[in-house]
Amino acid sequence: MDPLSLLRGVLDKAEDAARALVGRERLRLAVTGLSRAGKTVFLTSLIANLLAAGRGARTLPALSDAAGGRIRRVFVVPADTETVPRFDPQAHLDALAADPPRWPERTEDFSTLSIAVDVERRTSLGGILPERRVRLDLIDYPGEWLLDLPLLGSGYAEWSAGTLARLRRGLRAEAASAFLGFVDTLPADAPAEDALAKRGYTLYRDALRVCRDTHGLRHLQPGRFLNPGPRGEAPLLWFFPLPDAARGGLAALCARRYAAYLEDQRATFLDPFFTRFHRQVVLVDVLGALHAGQEAFDDTADALAAIAGVISGANWIERLLGAAPTRVAFAATKADHVPTRARDSLAALLEHLALGARDRAKASGAATAFHALAAIRCTEDAVATLEGRAFPAVRGILLNEGRGATIYPGEVPMKPPEPAFWDAAFFRMPEFRPPRLDPAGGSGVPHIGMDTLLAWLLGDAL
Repeated sequence: MDPLSLLRGVLDKAEDAARALVGRERLRLAVTGLSRAGKTVFLTSLIANLLAAGRGARTLPALSDAAGGRIRRVFVVPADTETVPRFDPQAHLDALAADPPRWPERTEDFSTLSIAVDVERRTSLGGILPERRVRLDLIDYPGEWLLDLPLLGSGYAEWSAGTLARLRRGLRAEAASAFLGFVDTLPADAPAEDALAKRGYTLYRDALRVCRDTHGLRHLQPGRFLNPGPRGEAPLLWFFPLPDAARGGLAALCARRYAAYLEDQRATFLDPFFTRFHRQVVLVDVLGALHAGQEAFDDTADALAAIAGVISGANWIERLLGAAPTRVAFAATKADHVPTRARDSLAALLEHLALGARDRAKASGAATAFHALAAIRCTEDAVATLEGRAFPAVRGILLNEGRGATIYPGEVPMKPPEPAFWDAAFFRMPEFRPPRLDPAGGSGVPHIGMDTLLAWLLGDAL
């Protein structure tokens, strides 16, 4: 930990203590996860259901019970002088209230929001002292950027060697054939020309897109190649992995840009937004990885292992300063895509996928839990008949076709499948239309398991 971060940690710890003394605590909640895991939908549901609970609606019964029924008011903290865009839950609720309803747009940049929860005091002085106010600080960001954080401990040569080795195996080799052909024909002393650098970058970026969008792979770096954010594809991004034999000006240019990129990520992402959290949620689309096949499933496990240190890694100084989360919840999203009886298996499968991250969280002193949830429920349990046999299934409205469909998603194993499991044909899980909601959000958002997760994560603080 550098001296500046140490000083910032001391000041934050002192501020937290002062806030607790006057009943104005601040709880920083990190909602993290791999790309396409549903962070924006999760945050929209969390905010809408908390606001509804503050108006007396029983939208989060487990959280209300954990707080002893003492939640009295919930509101969005007004903006102050922030320079970062605000997360806009109303815009997302408007999409869900449209006719037909739409899913919220995927995240393209940072955004933050704070929610205040007023809680009646437990003591006999509760009628004299003002209500406690717990402020939840939230952040949304593109999931692709999460895989950049493990790069902060790797040099360009190490990253290049590991990336090129992965690109030459399995599904990646096909997706990256044009890029690999370009790299393999470059002379070792290729000059530092922007035309060459941008050509290599473009081919590598396109390969990453195919890996993500066609094959469901998630261990893809750097993340801004897939989602550059509002700054666009600046020259800072014009680099790509090169073999160790490359020694010319192009190799030196790529190495400089790689180092500058990581420094930019540290300054704009890690230091201001991704440190000193009190609680953490890690979202994973386990079902999507399972349906994408063995390579995508194993790649999801590799991605979780890569970010294990980022999720909750902390040395003893950081733990002493409260810089490490005390509770980390892992959640398998889209649990409404499987029937009720399969959801425990979904949570158990996630625990196996995230063993390294779980162990790292425990080593840092954090309690851990695994959940299966649907932040916005868009199906109901049903029965499907296949070859004369009845199977538990789900029924919902297909997003693009607008018609109802009963889907049998297959069995969800409780642990990583045996090799024979992958011999069966898989289908791509359809996208369901979200339920049409009240744009005012007065009745909250239908969900599965959000209240149980939040009760475990936040109940003790309320």
